[in-house]
Amino acid sequence: MWIVSDMDTNGAIVPGFAPFGEMVTLLGGGDLAPGTVTRLMARAPNLVVCDGAARAALSMGHKPAAVIGDLDSLDADTRAALDPDTIHYIDDQDTTDFDKALVNIDAPLILGAGFMGKRLDHELACYNALVRWDRRCILVGDHDICFHAPKRVTLELPEGTRVSAFPMDELRVNLRGLVWSHEDILLSPLGRVGTSNAAAGPVEIESSGPGLLIILPAEHLDAAIAACLAMP
Repeated sequence: MWIVSDMDTNGAIVPGFAPFGEMVTLLGGGDLAPGTVTRLMARAPNLVVCDGAARAALSMGHKPAAVIGDLDSLDADTRAALDPDTIHYIDDQDTTDFDKALVNIDAPLILGAGFMGKRLDHELACYNALVRWDRRCILVGDHDICFHAPKRVTLELPEGTRVSAFPMDELRVNLRGLVWSHEDILLSPLGRVGTSNAAAGPVEIESSGPGLLIILPAEHLDAAIAACLAMP
């Protein structure tokens, strides 16, 4: 994947933030269904939370390995229940807590919950961050999952599975293995988008550059995980 922003992230980097050898579950302040969190934790046992999501994590019986953000939503009682060494305060108002987490987490893959739903402005900012930072991350909601595609991605999906490709920039895209397949189609956020397509077998998507979001039904998380881990 690619870094496509020139934003200075020095203020959002935590020195010594430990890398993870396995996948990470990352929780945010949006809608957090306990079943979704349990599902992600079964696949990605390392837990990192953004700011006030620590309260929700503790209420579900999960103790985070790290809490990161500007901590404006971390109440005193929740903070007292955490290991102080796991709390990483970043005084940077030019980035969101999701930005801060993506910049600092070094892991094979991040599975994020609590970033879809609740507030549309926050959700849109998360999709923007997916495109901007060079991190493998799948956002998981109650109904959908979303990730930033590399130049080529292959998905093993059952026939009929909904597949949407949403451009955040103007891109030339090849869509193969879909009911409505296309070669060298122009997609643009101000023009044609590739939503509500469907798999006709193994799906291969190629993009001319960064900026393409792939959206799938949430039940196909494992297929998305396999595709993301196979990314070069």
